[in-house]
Amino acid sequence: MLIGKVLGSTEIEVDGAVADLGGPLPRRLVTALLAAEGRPVAEPTLAEAIWGDEAPANPTSSLQAYVSRLRRTLGRPALARAGEGYRLAVDDTDAARFAADVRRGRELLAGERPGEALRLFDTALARWRGDAYADLPHTYARPALEELRAVAEEERLAARLAAGDAPGVTGDLEAAVAAEPYRERRWELLILALYRGGRQADSLAALRRVRKRLADDLGIDPGPALQELEGRLLAQDPGLLLPSRPVPAVRPLSHFFGRTAELSALTALLGSARLVTLVGPGGAGKTRLAIEYAAVLDPWFVRLADVTEPALVPAAVAAAVGVRGATTDAIATALGDRPGLLLLDNCEHVVAAVAELALEVLARCPHLRVLATSREPLAVDGERLLPVAPLPAADAIALLTDRITGVRPGWRPGPEESATLAGLAAALDGIPLALELAAARARVLGLAELLEMLRDRFPALGPVPRGALAPHETLEAAVAWSVDLLGAHDRAMLLRLWPFEGGFPLSAVDDDLDALSALVTRSVVVADTTVTPARYRLLEIVRAYCRQHDPDPTGSRERHAAWVRRLVEQHAPLLRGDRSARSIRVLNRELPNLRAGIRHDLDRRPVAALRTAGLLEWFWFRGGLVAEGLPLLRAALAAAPDAPPTDRARAHLSLSLLRYMAGDLGATTDMYAGLDLLRDRPDHEGEILAAQGAYYESLYWSFRGQFDRAVEPARRSMRTATRIGEEWILPASTMSLGAALAGSGELEEGRRELARAGAEADARSQSWTAAMCGLLLARALLIEPVRPAEALTAVRRALDLFAEEDDIGNVLASLHTGAYAMALTGRTERAARLLVAARRAAGRRGIDLDVADPIRTAGLSAVIPAPVLAAAAGIGDDESALPELLEPKNGNN
Repeated sequence: MLIGKVLGSTEIEVDGAVADLGGPLPRRLVTALLAAEGRPVAEPTLAEAIWGDEAPANPTSSLQAYVSRLRRTLGRPALARAGEGYRLAVDDTDAARFAADVRRGRELLAGERPGEALRLFDTALARWRGDAYADLPHTYARPALEELRAVAEEERLAARLAAGDAPGVTGDLEAAVAAEPYRERRWELLILALYRGGRQADSLAALRRVRKRLADDLGIDPGPALQELEGRLLAQDPGLLLPSRPVPAVRPLSHFFGRTAELSALTALLGSARLVTLVGPGGAGKTRLAIEYAAVLDPWFVRLADVTEPALVPAAVAAAVGVRGATTDAIATALGDRPGLLLLDNCEHVVAAVAELALEVLARCPHLRVLATSREPLAVDGERLLPVAPLPAADAIALLTDRITGVRPGWRPGPEESATLAGLAAALDGIPLALELAAARARVLGLAELLEMLRDRFPALGPVPRGALAPHETLEAAVAWSVDLLGAHDRAMLLRLWPFEGGFPLSAVDDDLDALSALVTRSVVVADTTVTPARYRLLEIVRAYCRQHDPDPTGSRERHAAWVRRLVEQHAPLLRGDRSARSIRVLNRELPNLRAGIRHDLDRRPVAALRTAGLLEWFWFRGGLVAEGLPLLRAALAAAPDAPPTDRARAHLSLSLLRYMAGDLGATTDMYAGLDLLRDRPDHEGEILAAQGAYYESLYWSFRGQFDRAVEPARRSMRTATRIGEEWILPASTMSLGAALAGSGELEEGRRELARAGAEADARSQSWTAAMCGLLLARALLIEPVRPAEALTAVRRALDLFAEEDDIGNVLASLHTGAYAMALTGRTERAARLLVAARRAAGRRGIDLDVADPIRTAGLSAVIPAPVLAAAAGIGDDESALPELLEPKNGNN
């Protein structure tokens, strides 16, 4: 996307980045083309704009050279030849956006929405960075733009005045009339501000000043607007004062979905408490919920979104209640003992003032109740909070369907569109405002197109329809309202959290609990305190806003990737110790972040990506994450050929494990590639990896049924571990030796070694190794002479330990082995169901259990007849119920 900027020194943004235009002369060329607003500009006109009276001998040649360089930056289609000149096509300009903001701001002001108008005028004027078309001679300046800028400044002051800020705006209006004393609109606003501020004499004096200035300097009388204002002032027309805003008399016209639990809770809370605040993120439907609750109660409704200053809160409440005095004391005196409900809507930007008013009126008006809506609590004594969360999926889809039907008469979603609706509801986090706006866009976009649009940028979903309760015109304005209320430090933290996928823990913000608490309190970050440690996430619309407005997106991605690297370095060494289950759970929760961090590093830091993906070898293996880990490891090895040998070796060994689990018999390629890299023992970390790689090799050959080839690597692993002083490796080495011996004919010795390895692993709190010893012992007990009952006992213990360790792959392997053991005890049909269900669950993870858990000895593959397996295949099994199929039945083993 190309955005032209001419309200100051000329710039072109290409997909959000400022392009290098190559110096002042090419910039003049671009400016002249932008000034033409897409129309062709002849070469002589361009030459005059660039060089004036000092054109070179051959301006055409120089001009073509500039065009050629600019095309490389902006793209050939954007800067095209047109007749005898050139034209520049951009997607938008800051001048066009400025004009649109001013136009819409004036519409809002005319529609008595001064708060929103003020924010739009602020946005419009902030687009100016200097003079319009500053890079061209003065003759190219656009008087219309400068005039519109002056109008915007005046209308901004008018919006402040309409919002009730008469005392505050008076000084700025005095400065404005001094700067341009012949602009009568400024005098009109100044006179009105003085009058509304209770300064009637000063108001009349200002009127006499402008009348004298115009007569003395220009010899003219004031225009019709000032003359009319003069007459109304002298008549003390009450219409000159701000009108009170009435309570909404009816409910909104659209259907209300869900919120049954919230309405019940609100009824209960206001039955026992006198101050209840609905809190939640922008667009979650707090105002609509409050209106639905209060519709039959005839409340005093105070719309605070348009109140720009805390000092104006009492005036807004007084106007809604119908009290003349704009003070809290006057409001409390007028209400007295009257029962009623005061509904204070959108309090977040004036929280302190609202809290102060609420405390006083509740203390003095014993029968009054207050219902507030805010993105943060009022934090006063006695306040009860009711969180308004996004809609659940079913209600969100129902709302979407209802609103789309409104713009597509007769439409009914088919199966494919129903799935897309669910995707839309999820992408918009069930935020009612976002769903409403998305449904409106469905009039001109297909649902799939709309969903695709939401994936890569902040949703441009258009304006809120007339009559809606939302205080903000667009979804972006709703999010911006929340973000702009944050302090600088908290805002900076929020804007750089968008790279986190699927949430984040406290450590992701460097344990800055105060700032994170502020973000949660203000409803821009959602906290899940039902898990330990607590987890936090951004709603997707907030995340999209942060991604778009982050001043340093590259830095934010790098910080996220660095956090992933630190997390893996911290937890990878723990995956074999007594804290391995906790580390597995931590890494499982962070899987989306791991994926995103590694993919970032693949492009920017491939050596780091290789190390991170390799360190996760046991996470991939124990989690059964074959389909996840394989492509990342392969990509990292390809991207980092010059990485340290130990890191490359680890990645190769990890890849060999996953390839084996996937049933790829070429896994030895990576296994021996890793072992070869470790032959020179590059460092102590490499020596540890060599000891581990040796028992991997042993287990590989045992699993392939080539037990004679498995004995030597197991003994090599034991020797290496002892030599380098890393005895913690010995239980796994001994385990691999036991499996090799049992399979190679030394059955009793192999079983003893497996039992010894399991006991040693237990003593070292190596639960995973103890579990694997149990699984391998169960397999050894299924070799002739078979002892299936003992094998089942060993499998069940292994299954419990693997489940505690969150090792999904080996849970499935244990169930696979257990199915054959169960068949040998005579329960063939139950064993068949277990075998089929385990294979299905493994297949969904890219695991081939017949390879990863080979049961080939003693003809076990024939113990479950094919017809029984076929019958079991027709029975659906819930994956979560798989372990129950292995449990004893009727007391039998």
